[in-house]
Amino acid sequence: MRTSLLVLAYFAFISLGLPDGLLGVGWPFMAGTFHVSTESVGYLLVAATTGYLTSSVAAGFLLARVGVGWLLAASTAATSLALAGYSLAPGLWFVVPCALLGGFGGGAIDAGLNAYAAANFNARHMNWLHACFGLGVAIGPLIMTSVISAGSPWRLGYAAVAAAQLALSLSFVTKARSWGRAPAPVHETPQRGRDTLKLPVVWVQVVAFGVYVAVEAGAGLWAFLLLTDGRGVSDAVAGVCVSGYWAMLFLGRVVQGAVADRIGVHRVITGCMIGMAAGAFLVALPGPGWLAATGLGLIGFAAAPVFPLLTLTTADRVGAAHADRAIGLQIAGAGLGGALVPTAIGVLLTRAGVNILGSTLLALALLLLVLYWVSQRLAPHDQMRPASGQAVPVAETPDGAGSTA
Repeated sequence: MRTSLLVLAYFAFISLGLPDGLLGVGWPFMAGTFHVSTESVGYLLVAATTGYLTSSVAAGFLLARVGVGWLLAASTAATSLALAGYSLAPGLWFVVPCALLGGFGGGAIDAGLNAYAAANFNARHMNWLHACFGLGVAIGPLIMTSVISAGSPWRLGYAAVAAAQLALSLSFVTKARSWGRAPAPVHETPQRGRDTLKLPVVWVQVVAFGVYVAVEAGAGLWAFLLLTDGRGVSDAVAGVCVSGYWAMLFLGRVVQGAVADRIGVHRVITGCMIGMAAGAFLVALPGPGWLAATGLGLIGFAAAPVFPLLTLTTADRVGAAHADRAIGLQIAGAGLGGALVPTAIGVLLTRAGVNILGSTLLALALLLLVLYWVSQRLAPHDQMRPASGQAVPVAETPDGAGSTA
């Protein structure tokens, strides 16, 4: 793996997170410009989620036809066009189809990059790639805040990120042939799409990804309400605690990415899932706010490497010939779980009280552990992939970048 492609992949994950961070800060100003209610943001979220789920499922099937380089180039161009549409939109009616197009691009980038990284990168780089996504989500609000604080229209924030996405798309075009395809292990042959869909382990994995994201997103979304209404913590302190939760998620990917190869990927996954359950148990215990905040921090740190490492080891469980398609389905399952389950948790909190959050997260964390155990049992035992989850051995060059051995 060339250093240039590795760096490009890092920037791609950062760019994938940038649009997510723009909307939260920019929407109040956008709603004022378009003369719509605050709740109208739901139209954008539904459109973006629809596009994301559709393209993430299709991406695994398209990779075999067009290759990852051209898929990433086209998808990044689509997100650039969508963001440019945001910046020029005369009304909400124009933004909604742009959100759909942006979802298409984002889902394909997410699934395509994850499939490629799972076949070519080691556990360290896989974790750091996903840490870059978190960095992009954090940078997005800063870009929009800077634009608005300078007295410029919110449209400039979207235009700036659109330009960055266009530059990235052009970079993908120039390197399209260099990405190539990860070689399948000996005795592995490409499979038809419907053969992948027939594998029970694939659907167990899809559910597992949805449950994982439900824990991650549910904890981040409802932690503030739990700390303030349930534990009597002030708004300012609760806000810091929620920021700390996301910071632990980022820190965990950086730190654990450096040690996952040495400890063993499957040991790290199992240990981190147990850690998520332990953190949820602390949140569920009746007690002072600091106890719940500690549990949230533990959930964040433990959850950090689970998504990237589950993606990395997909071929261990489904076979290398099915991995690309399975990863696309998993990314779709993650998006669906992150959209539906936290909403359902909100309904539950309204009816049963905010203190039920910890028990709910604990149940989901235990379910995730069971699903992982089941997926390991269903995995074929004749795979030629090493236990670390790498399809292609990755050696370290002196500058720290991965290269195929």
